[in-house]
Amino acid sequence: MDMIKEMEQYLEFCQYRKELNKNTLKAYRIDLKQYIFFCQKDVLLKSKIEEYITELHKKYKQKTVKRKIASIKAFYQYLEEEGRLDGDNPFAKIRIKFKETERLPRIISRGDIERLLNDMYTILDQSEQGAVIYRDLSIIEMFFATGARVYEVSNLKRQDIDLDNGMIKIFGKGSKERYVQIGSQEILQLMKEYYRMNQTEIDKSGFFFVNRWGKRFSEQSIRRMLKKYSLLAGIASHITPHMFRHSVATYLLEEGVDIMYIQKILGHSSIKTTQIYLHIASKKQMEILRERHPRNKMMIRRAA
Repeated sequence: MDMIKEMEQYLEFCQYRKELNKNTLKAYRIDLKQYIFFCQKDVLLKSKIEEYITELHKKYKQKTVKRKIASIKAFYQYLEEEGRLDGDNPFAKIRIKFKETERLPRIISRGDIERLLNDMYTILDQSEQGAVIYRDLSIIEMFFATGARVYEVSNLKRQDIDLDNGMIKIFGKGSKERYVQIGSQEILQLMKEYYRMNQTEIDKSGFFFVNRWGKRFSEQSIRRMLKKYSLLAGIASHITPHMFRHSVATYLLEEGVDIMYIQKILGHSSIKTTQIYLHIASKKQMEILRERHPRNKMMIRRAA
């Protein structure tokens, strides 16, 4: 069996039938190539697969190992369903257990978000050529307004954004679409001004956020942009675009927003994914009750 050829057919199936996004396809390709090159002609041997899994545990963190194994299992399931396997699915005989570790998402403090935005608006107000800062500020405001992922923002099309009503159509994992409302007129005015300055390039490329050459403003460029402004604002902690997503969920929970609404805003397919933010909100609640509750400041006299 030519596993590389089978892999290419599987990835084509994932792209056109399952409609997976390019980042997921890229990860699948890396995971499967790594596995095939390790196993060589022994890709159907249970012992070789177990040897490979052991090597994964030696090299990678648990989250990465789980993802790589899931990629391979899905590939074998496809081969089995398509009748491409000579014999039984070897993965069906392998039992893998992981010790679940709780890893809470990292968020950006409210103070750092406010510091970043204030610094960027100062740059905007002082800039004579504001096209770039209008774009960059619009992206940061969109992260905090919508909780969108970096690739979702990078791939936004002009027709996905209703600048008059503030409705944004976002294509998430598996090309699932969701709508998120931007309720701030200040942010919408900022985005309208950015569009006015770059309308020709935007309409030509089709993408809403474009670089200096009129092409899509890539995910990596967005990360570099955020790092640049964070340093300019004097923010010591490392901030990533995905941390805005975690921050939006956490701060909405702290404001009493129902978790079901947050699930819809973030585009989580399962409420379990959203519930991890409850732990962070609970920590904040504990801190507030410990530090600000009036009972803790009362002087209560007790009999000796």
